[in-house]
Amino acid sequence: MQFPTKYQALLWGAVVGAVACMIVGFSWGGWVTGGTARKDAATAAHDAVVVALAPICAAQYRAQSDGPAKIAELAKESSWTRGTIVEKSGYALMPAARRPTPMWRGPVP
Repeated sequence: MQFPTKYQALLWGAVVGAVACMIVGFSWGGWVTGGTARKDAATAAHDAVVVALAPICAAQYRAQSDGPAKIAELAKESSWTRGTIVEKSGYALMPAARRPTPMWRGPVP
């Protein structure tokens, strides 16, 4: 099949323009894929929760008389079991809550 010659330059211009637009958009324009956007949103949500809850956890730590002993116990444990230690110590217990905050169960996926 022969493509008309008068449209050939138009077609190549459109293809090159689309590729250039994508390169500029993803490189400098701030475009991201859906997966990257979801990952960035999950990270931002995790960071916001940590910022909101950290002062409460610090106040819970300061209120306990045996805080340094519990921190030493926490430092001895592996990173996989620290969430359980934090729950038992009461640092993750928010005011007026009956159970610790679920955020301490593990890292963001």
